[in-house]
Amino acid sequence: MRVALIEDEEVLRDLYKKEFQSVGYVLDGFANGEEGLAGVKQNKYDVILLDLMLPGIDGLEILKQIKQDDKTKNTPVIILTNLGQDEVIRQGFNLGAEGYLIKSSNSFKEVVEEVQNILNKKGRTVIS
Repeated sequence: MRVALIEDEEVLRDLYKKEFQSVGYVLDGFANGEEGLAGVKQNKYDVILLDLMLPGIDGLEILKQIKQDDKTKNTPVIILTNLGQDEVIRQGFNLGAEGYLIKSSNSFKEVVEEVQNILNKKGRTVIS
């Protein structure tokens, strides 16, 4: 399984990368909206983890562009942020997010488990 993580905090990217690698996934990290959007359009990912507060293009705009592109529109996107306001959550789901996780409320292991659950629902084989 190949995961894209669009997250501006390098420490978090590294920690998520280690956690996903421990279950046999490949994780590509992107530091800002522009890099992330270019990366998901150039490569095929099984799932995209997307922060909302990013330098450059914000996460909701990235989500909108992913879901409007024929190449990426069917790739599950899970929002991974510390923004927990109801309106932001609603907006994320309305734009096509498959999941919404609050970073501070979920361990790295729980994020991996949620990704596996969503991939299982989509009928994709998950190695654990």
